[in-house]
Formats: sequence, structure tokens, C-alpha cells
Amino acid sequence: MPERVRVFKGQCYHRLKQRCLHRGTLFQDPLFPPSAESLFYRRAPPPGLTWKRPRDLCKDPRLFVDGISSRDLHQGSLGNCWMVAATSCLATEPSLWKKVIPGHREQDWHPKRPDLYAGIFHFRFWRLGQWTDVVVDDRLPVGPDGQLLFCRSTHPREFWSALLEKAYAKLNGCYEALEGGNTAEALVDFTGGVSEPLVLDRAGLARQPPLRRALFTTLSRAHSHRALITCSIRPGEGESVESVLPCGLVRGHAYGVTALRRVRLGRGGLGLLNLPPRLHMIRMRNPWGTADWNGAWGHGSPEWQQVSRSEREKMGVTVRDDGEFWMEFDDFCRFFTDVVVCRRMGRALLCPRPSWREARSYGEWAEESQGGGGDQGGRCGGCINNRDTFLNNPQFMFDVQREGDEVLICLQQEDKRAQRREGAGENLPIGFEVLKVEMNRQCRVRSVCEQAISSVYMDSRSVFLRAELSQGRHVIVPTTFNPGGTGRFLLRLFTETHANLRELKDELPPSSVWCCCVTPACRVTTVNLRRANGLGVPKCKAPDVFAVLRCEGSVVRSRVFRAASAPEFNLRAIFYRRDPERHISVEVWARGRLTDSLLGCVRVPAWDQEKGRSRVMDLLDGQSQHRARGRVYIETSSSECLTDL
Repeated sequence: MPERVRVFKGQCYHRLKQRCLHRGTLFQDPLFPPSAESLFYRRAPPPGLTWKRPRDLCKDPRLFVDGISSRDLHQGSLGNCWMVAATSCLATEPSLWKKVIPGHREQDWHPKRPDLYAGIFHFRFWRLGQWTDVVVDDRLPVGPDGQLLFCRSTHPREFWSALLEKAYAKLNGCYEALEGGNTAEALVDFTGGVSEPLVLDRAGLARQPPLRRALFTTLSRAHSHRALITCSIRPGEGESVESVLPCGLVRGHAYGVTALRRVRLGRGGLGLLNLPPRLHMIRMRNPWGTADWNGAWGHGSPEWQQVSRSEREKMGVTVRDDGEFWMEFDDFCRFFTDVVVCRRMGRALLCPRPSWREARSYGEWAEESQGGGGDQGGRCGGCINNRDTFLNNPQFMFDVQREGDEVLICLQQEDKRAQRREGAGENLPIGFEVLKVEMNRQCRVRSVCEQAISSVYMDSRSVFLRAELSQGRHVIVPTTFNPGGTGRFLLRLFTETHANLRELKDELPPSSVWCCCVTPACRVTTVNLRRANGLGVPKCKAPDVFAVLRCEGSVVRSRVFRAASAPEFNLRAIFYRRDPERHISVEVWARGRLTDSLLGCVRVPAWDQEKGRSRVMDLLDGQSQHRARGRVYIETSSSECLTDL
């Protein structure tokens, strides 16, 4: 089923084009006119600037000349190398750019049918979980020299890059809003994928060759599965953006990765250079259209002079004079500090394995609580440092079906770049915590329990985290760093099995569970059942062992341990008890049969305020009252009255 596409500001491309063709006029976009407001919001346009249609610049304009290529683009005078680098990557994948430029043949100029041309184009970008269709006319800003002021193609008759940039500028408010950005954001907007930022430890990579080989393998595998990759050199303290290093590379500048190769050196050509028998090499492209790198394997370096063209083509290490250049991966690790890998959605979802499943949920940090009962004072409580308000944030629960399963979590806030004209548009510092909760939890978490993983907090549009989690139920708490920050967000979760992601809105369980028992004696009890070698637990040789907790009709079962000699149950459950004096039953099963030696009923004792928890170490048989042969470690949390919640 095709994805739904949102029409930006109500402008339908096909309807507008048909209207222009019927009237015999060229489209003039009233929402993005050829004016200073469409260009800048802080400075005046340069003198001599004009707006011209492609037919005013050349006789036979085209969207593409000899196809589309990453070598088509030149950045121009706008500081948006992050967007141009992402566009270069986009041009390498037909399945991607055909989605961003829908119906490109129908949009193109028809020399024999000028009556079909209406001066209107449309492009699609992925924003907060939905593809957005943006319409533009073909009037482009031109400098006094007659050249396009901003992004342009190498061929003077090709205009796809300039028109795409205009549509992206319209989506973000104006051209100036594109200055200074994150390549990861543009890659997501062009693909709908997930961008994973990698911060390179240059010192560690220099000392440990295995780390370099592992990084090369990661990037090579991602590139072979059509991930889009960019890299940059972060300026240090006192260093300016776009300052040039002695090696020719530019700080703070985004480069697109176009190839990675393992080159085995033979006797001819490269073997004469007395180099290692195998090279790890990476090819990059500068959006400026100039090759910066002047080190080994750069343009004109002696390494290339002693290798024939046929040998280069045989090895797959071709090089052109259009901003592309090769370098050894060891040199790459020595200079570059940041890499962004945008893994595509689709058959190879986020990684070579085709079994990843995506679950997504929208949420909002709001000043007022959105239902669910209870006076919580809003859903913008800040990070976990704010203990009194942290759990007021939105909460999303999911299940991990297997022990040690890998999960990928991406939190993306609403893009605010278009608000820069009004003096806003700054991203909120965002992040999230993942809590391990009870197996049978159905309502919002009221006290911070076990913290499973935590993300970093950044003022970027999205935060990504990859981690392994234990089997069981978990809760993601997306937050802003400081309390009071408001905004919409999209939470994306990727797992290999069904995760059943859902938002927790109720402060209490459904009324059918507890409405008949809201009395001062009705308590909430959390039980954590563990069995550990350090507590004198005898080894259990039988495979397929699991534990069961029972309380007033509620049943919680642990995972099954296959041939485990001493299983660690770590089974946490929450019970809403009508009769606090009744026992909680603990059962241990092996091979589908009840193991009598570990059968018992535990009566939860009174809460010990000084110790902060209650413990029952010895498990007794509830019927015969004799000491069981095994021991199970049980701890219970504070028993709170439902009326106190």
C-alpha cells in the first residue's frame, strides 16, 4: 500500500498545473514569491540579483542531462554544504531520488510539446513520519554574472538540483534558513530512514588497527546495503568553521562518501610502490566540486602516477576531477571526527538483516496533561535529574521477546527551522530514558525503578540509540533536558520481534481491576523474584525451567530457561491486592511439571521503612509448612493504598 503524502500548505501540484495549462500561463507561486523574504531574513539580497526561469538562462533546459549523478552539484554562495552533501548521496540511489523527485519524466521539459510546460515542479521530503509534497515555480535567483546564485549543476542546461534546493528552502521558510545545519537531518528528509551519528575516537583508532578494520567493515557493509554516508571534521577550540588544514581538508565541512574498497595489491603497478599487500580505501566528494585532499592517493600524488588506468578500473578505484578523491582509510581515521550513516527503510531495514520491524508513536511535551487521570501538572517534566517531575513526561511501553535482543530507538522532535524568521527555531535539548518495569504493568510508572539504558541529550532534531536489552517489559520516557520545554515528537522503535509499542496514559489500571476494592486496606505490591547462585540456591539440572507468580487471579510467568543450571528469574510483577493478608504464590516449573521442592506460598510482610524494602529469604510449602529444599530470593516494594496514588 503506497504511503500517504501530505500536501504542503494545501498546494496540489496536479491541480495547479492543470489550471495553468488551461489558462496558458506559467505558474507563479504566491507562497514563495521572487522577493527578498524568500531569500533572507537577516540580510539584504546582493546587488544585481534577479529571478529568472531556466528558459531565460539557456535554450534547451532539462531536469537531467545524461542522467543524475552525485557529480552534478556545486554548492554556490549559500552556506548549506550539509544539504548539498546529502543531495550528492541522494543522487547515487535511483530508488531514493525518484521518490524525492516524483514523476521526473512528466515534470521535465518537452522540446516538441512546449504547450505541456507550465513552469511548475514538485518535490517530496519526509518530515516527522510523513512524506510532504512541496510545489515551486521555476523562477531561480541569479547573480549579476548570470550564474545561479545558489546550488547549480555542472552542466548549464541541468536544473534538478537548483529546483530541489528551492523546494527545500520553501519547506524551511527561506534560503537563508538552510545555512548551518546537520547532514543527518537532510538525509532523513530525503529518505525517511534513520541517521546514526558516529563520533570517531581518533586516538583510539590510531592505536588499535582492529578498531579501524571494524569501522571500515561497518561502513562498507552499510554502503553495500545502500546506506547514505557523510563525514566531517569538527573544529576544535579556537578553530573556525571552513578553515583549511595543511592536508587540504576543510574543518566543519560535510563530505559525501561515495565508495569503499578493499584493494589487494598485485605484482604489477601498485606492487612496485612497496606498499602493504592490501589497502582499505575510501572515496569522498566535496560539494564545492573541488578535490581537497593533497595526501597519499590524492589528485596528482605519486601513487597514482605509477598505476595505469586499466589497473585502476580493474581495482574499481576510478577517480575524476570533479570533487571526488580517494584516501587510505588510516588517513581517514586520522583526520575525520564525525560520520553520519543514514540507513534506509525497506527490505534491508536499518541493517543487513531483513527482519527488523518498525513501531512508531507520536507524542507531545505539553504544559497540560492530556487525559489519563490524575493532576500531573503537564507532560514536560524534564530529564531524570528532575526527580519530582521526570515521570510526568509521556511514557511508552514495549516488550522485548528474547534475552539480549538488539533494539534501535530514534526520538525526533518537530522541525522548527522555518521559525527562524521570527527569532525562534532553536531545537530543544532532547533525550530519553529506558526503564525496566514489571512484566504485567499496564499503567504509567509512578516511581523510578531499574534504569536499563539512557541516551545522550542533544539539541539536534533527533537522538538515536542502539542497545541490547533483557527480555521483559520496558518503558521509554522521552524528555527535554529542562522542565517546561514543549513540542511535538515522533518516537521510532526497531526490533527483530513484535514489540507492541503503546503509550501509557492511565495513572491507574482499568477500573475493572480495582474499582471494587478502593479501600484503605487495598495495596499495590511489587514483587521481584530472583534465584541466584550467591544465595545458596541448589543447581537445577532439569532444562526448560520457569517461574510463576500468582496473586488473586493474576498470573505472571517468567521466561523459559533452556538447560539452565541456575536460572536468574529476575521476574518483577506488580499486584493490586484486595486482601493484603492473602498470600502471593510462587511456583517453579521444570519440563512442564511442577517442582515440589520449590513450591510455596509467600506472605508479604509489613513494609520496613528503615531498610526501604521487605525481604523473604526462605520459601515455605504452604500446605505442609516444612522447609523447602531450595531457596528463592523475593523482594517487595512499598505497599501503597490505591487511594494514595
